[in-house]
Amino acid sequence: MGPLFLLDLASQQARWLGTRQTAIAGNVSNASTPGYKAVDVRAFEDVFDKTGLTMAATSPAHMTLSPADMRSAVVRQSEGWETSLSGNNVNIEEQLLKAGEVSRNYALNTGVVKAFHRMMLASVKV
Repeated sequence: MGPLFLLDLASQQARWLGTRQTAIAGNVSNASTPGYKAVDVRAFEDVFDKTGLTMAATSPAHMTLSPADMRSAVVRQSEGWETSLSGNNVNIEEQLLKAGEVSRNYALNTGVVKAFHRMMLASVKV
């Protein structure tokens, strides 16, 4: 049996989600600070792309995506929301949307890890 990278990947994403949530919380706490500029972290996909891991089809029945299909699936982010007269560009609604996205991603992450854990336990039962 080879090494299992899924748990390491899930751990890395959970750390990234915690970092992003910290950035969002900092933005919300400085929403009324004059001149404060909202911050965010790079997308996890950008961080993950630098690891050099690739997906491999282990069965002819597996679906595959060509690089062109993957490029068309990339979502582009808008420039951001408005800046107030005080120079502050934190928008509470935008930050709440980002916080909801972090929450959904964390729930998905933990759901995948739980399912993988159950699968591993089932495979070792006698």
